[in-house]
Amino acid sequence: MRITIGSDHAGFELKKLLIDYLQKNGHQLKDVGTHDTKPVDYPDYAEAVSLSVLRGESERGILICGSGVGASVAANKIPGTRAGLCHDTYSAHQGVEHDNTNVLVLGSRIIGAELAKDLCTAYINASFTGEERHMRRLGKIQKIEERYALQPALKEKQS
Repeated sequence: MRITIGSDHAGFELKKLLIDYLQKNGHQLKDVGTHDTKPVDYPDYAEAVSLSVLRGESERGILICGSGVGASVAANKIPGTRAGLCHDTYSAHQGVEHDNTNVLVLGSRIIGAELAKDLCTAYINASFTGEERHMRRLGKIQKIEERYALQPALKEKQS
């Protein structure tokens, strides 16, 4: 699978570990930064991961910050991004199966390396069920995005 991954400084070390793990498991990774532990702002990486997924450069995204909360909030501001902050494997796969999440968000100060690997595996191996009730709910989410979005994210970035 093609995956875009990004983190702020707090998630940098976990991101490096996950890139190695995912590549060893046959996945293609696009790293949108950060590339060291100098303090940076997580919204920049949330946007980079989200737009990469929305443009079709990758099939899924993984985003890491200290708690995962800020990155999740930022990513979900971008219409079309369905980011799920997960600290358990059930949520990681169920988010894809029911909510068609396209970005997995992790908190590097909350979970350890082995759990992070398990969460990525559960997320990547999951598929959206496409059941009518889930399609209906996603349609309602899209309508909310359309009502409140000031500008579509892709149009804004392409101009």
